[in-house]
Amino acid sequence: MRIAVTGTHGSGKTTLIDDFIAAYPGYEHEQEPYWALAQLGTPFADGATSADLEEQLDQSCGMILASAASPDIVYDRCPLDFIAYLEVVAVQEGFEWTPSGKLLGRIEKALGSLDLVVFLPLSRPDEIDVAIELPRLRSKVDARLKAIIRDDELGLPEDGPNIIELRGTRSERLARLGAILAG
Repeated sequence: MRIAVTGTHGSGKTTLIDDFIAAYPGYEHEQEPYWALAQLGTPFADGATSADLEEQLDQSCGMILASAASPDIVYDRCPLDFIAYLEVVAVQEGFEWTPSGKLLGRIEKALGSLDLVVFLPLSRPDEIDVAIELPRLRSKVDARLKAIIRDDELGLPEDGPNIIELRGTRSERLARLGAILAG
């Protein structure tokens, strides 16, 4: 199964993926696009910018499409993450961001190649007990992802991946994801 884990920063994506890979070692883990680009020497601004996020969105699509033949893989983030970040950051930068043309087609193709998107919304109280970088951005992106996923504000294709929302403790999230795979 081709799985992407999505959510704002500090929502538990990498923790869930690490737990999942430990429990299901047959799955390959595809790192977050930011880290893949950083390893290639891509310079990033200090803080979130639309230019950096667009590059990460393109990298996310590229990573997903390049491994389209891999049946058992889990991605740390997917295009939905970057769409939410871009919409929020663009407003802060003074413009409205919307994908179009080739980029829109690439996003649709990447999402269409996934079987499952696992959304990890922020919880109250927050599960992270350390200071989180850019807390307002984190909260706004979480709200935007909730609108995209819960309210289908993007009009995601019916034939796209199954999207589920996971809540609970680390072990509860992993158990629920395992049950979905078994079911």
